[in-house]
Amino acid sequence: MPHATAERIAVRGPGMKAGRHDPAPSRLSYRIQRWMLTPGIRLALRAGIPFLLVFTLTSSYLAKEERRQAIVDWMASVRASVEERPEFMVALMAIDGAGDTLAEDIREVVPIDFPVSSFDLDLEQIRLTVAGLDPVKSVSVRIKPGGILQIDVVERQPAVLWRTAEGLSMLDENGTHIAEVAVRSDRADLPLIAGEGADRHVAEALELMAAAAPMGDRLRGLVRVGERRWDLVLDRDQRIMLPTEMPVAALERVIALDQAQDMLDRDVAVVDMRLEERPTLRMTQAAVQDWWRIRAMR
Repeated sequence: MPHATAERIAVRGPGMKAGRHDPAPSRLSYRIQRWMLTPGIRLALRAGIPFLLVFTLTSSYLAKEERRQAIVDWMASVRASVEERPEFMVALMAIDGAGDTLAEDIREVVPIDFPVSSFDLDLEQIRLTVAGLDPVKSVSVRIKPGGILQIDVVERQPAVLWRTAEGLSMLDENGTHIAEVAVRSDRADLPLIAGEGADRHVAEALELMAAAAPMGDRLRGLVRVGERRWDLVLDRDQRIMLPTEMPVAALERVIALDQAQDMLDRDVAVVDMRLEERPTLRMTQAAVQDWWRIRAMR
């Protein structure tokens, strides 16, 4: 080994000629070459240095506010030139399926200044806004060819009037609020319900009103009692007190008795059907006084 090393080293002394050049790299050169071949260094040389150079030049260019603002303005102008093309502009709004009053309400809650670019319209937000109106059951929003913002609405259909301490409200078949009503005569075609919690049992109330159809115009409405059962109110201040369970069957029994014996044409104030096994009749005050007078005459 010492002899081999001595042969690789060129020794130049005084008065001696230069030795033969050794082509093998030195130890330092060898290590540098191996270091340059590692994946991390190769990646840094191939991507890191160009990225750093580009980042430095870009940062130097954008260091001035005027240059940054110029780029922003250019991008905005390019975007506007695309968004404001005629094929992307919306010129008007069309509302189908809504009455005049609801259509006016929709235009108020969706105030759009036409013409406007379709890119500036948030269709989902418009749909949610319109769907938030009480009379709206469902709604779809789309942009039709020709620059038309099309809003298709399905209105809630009023089923009953609900009387509360605050006034009269129109409800649909699910008990959802639709609108306020000033006086009963404004919607005399709708049946009337009252009482705390009556809006949560509109479907049952409609079943009872359908069963009470043979009573005709004598029916005045339904009153929810204790948030658990119904009273059927007739003219002449007559009242049918229905049970919590199976109220429709109890009402049908009363109607059958009335048709057989004209029970409700008599001086009956209350028909109590809360106990199925023991229906009870309560006479009017005048009828009670007449009964006591007749008994006293015997």
